[in-house]
Amino acid sequence: MNEQRPRLGGMALANGLLVHGPAHWAAAVRETDGSITVRSGPKPRFSAGPVTRLPLIRGVVRLAEAMAVLPAVRKGLPQARFAMEERGAPIGIVTALVAGMVVRRNVRSPLAQEAAAAVLGLMPAVISLAGSRAAVWHAVEHKSIAAYEEDGPRGVDNAAAQPKEHIRCGSNLVMPLLVSTAVTNLASRRLLGRAGPVTRAVAAVASAGVAVEWFAFAHRHPSNPLSKAVHASGHLIQAKLATREPDSDDLQVGGAAMRALFAAEGIGD
Repeated sequence: MNEQRPRLGGMALANGLLVHGPAHWAAAVRETDGSITVRSGPKPRFSAGPVTRLPLIRGVVRLAEAMAVLPAVRKGLPQARFAMEERGAPIGIVTALVAGMVVRRNVRSPLAQEAAAAVLGLMPAVISLAGSRAAVWHAVEHKSIAAYEEDGPRGVDNAAAQPKEHIRCGSNLVMPLLVSTAVTNLASRRLLGRAGPVTRAVAAVASAGVAVEWFAFAHRHPSNPLSKAVHASGHLIQAKLATREPDSDDLQVGGAAMRALFAAEGIGD
């Protein structure tokens, strides 16, 4: 990977690909008539001076910026459907809520309760990905970005040769987020008694900040045992659940999104 190139990120849509760079986003979807529609625009930024660059806080800011792109995509490309809009997502949400109630009533250990709640929180995403085209677009994201990282913008034409798993995938956040969520919620219960909505909200923000810092540490220090655990768990999730091999038509949509982003960011060969 050429570290001099701007770092790009992305998100699988249910019917295409969203990618983003330092200052812009671009998305492409396959229409029902077979054509490809592409849009791009400026990326919302929440940085407000040195405070937002502090450890823990910077991670929350990055996550907020990534989520803030979604309304901009919805406005610029109404045809785009987000993965969580798939039909299975509401089923996952209801299942997680019911299972959470059962756990709270029948499990006495606070640690077990928090660990189970953290795992159940992943259920909507798991169910929405299972059998969904979003898993294909997730692989398109990984292949397209990996091709760019290896050979610049021209490399996107050879994205098919890249693996469908990527070391910087958000799946690597899963283990850090599960651990940090369980620990922060358990700590707040021990210190404050039964945690209310405000306490849980603060704990959620803190755990997200810790998880992003752990994720970044793993990328900077891949040989560290904690980093290896993060990458191993993330790779397993990608390989077994979150990605499926795309075909050439899918990669064509990914290439269209990437080229639109290159144009918006001024990235050339």
